[in-house]
Amino acid sequence: MPLPTIHHIAVGSTNPVKLAAVRAVLVRLSDTVTVDGVTVPSGVPDQPMGDAQTIEGATNRARAARDARQADLGVGIEGGVVDGPDGMRTCAWAVIVTADGAAHVGGSLSMPLPDAVAALVRDGVELGHAIDRLVGTENIKHGAGAVGILTEGLVTRQQAYEVILAYALAPVLGEAMYRRHQP
Repeated sequence: MPLPTIHHIAVGSTNPVKLAAVRAVLVRLSDTVTVDGVTVPSGVPDQPMGDAQTIEGATNRARAARDARQADLGVGIEGGVVDGPDGMRTCAWAVIVTADGAAHVGGSLSMPLPDAVAALVRDGVELGHAIDRLVGTENIKHGAGAVGILTEGLVTRQQAYEVILAYALAPVLGEAMYRRHQP
């Protein structure tokens, strides 16, 4: 399905994995869309804790990117962790902000984290850095990510982000369906 009147998309990050995920999804929808990464603040800690804080960071990035580039759509993708009674898990959320300011949320990726990783995160270490420390990688969040390491490559960080981005795009792509079935 084509993206009507959408030509320029600004992503609130210059992380190559996030940009590649956005490009991979949008090239399937239009070969004329340009994707532009821009460094913007998330407004949340480097390691967001909880779904709400992670969604807030993605939303802030999407709005700031769209505004900075005057793009048709702004995209924010944020990864976080949720600490619960059964241990710590990952979460990831994508937000699409349209020119009229509407924000559409898609996610979450949930995977249990090993106790050693969770302990480092609880001590203030960002998830990607915790993985780097434990497995001897460097800057894993710009590559396979925790998901790639913990799933032995079955799911890459880019693939995971592609799914949540598609979820966030649903109200944009199926606008008529969402509008038609509102109470």
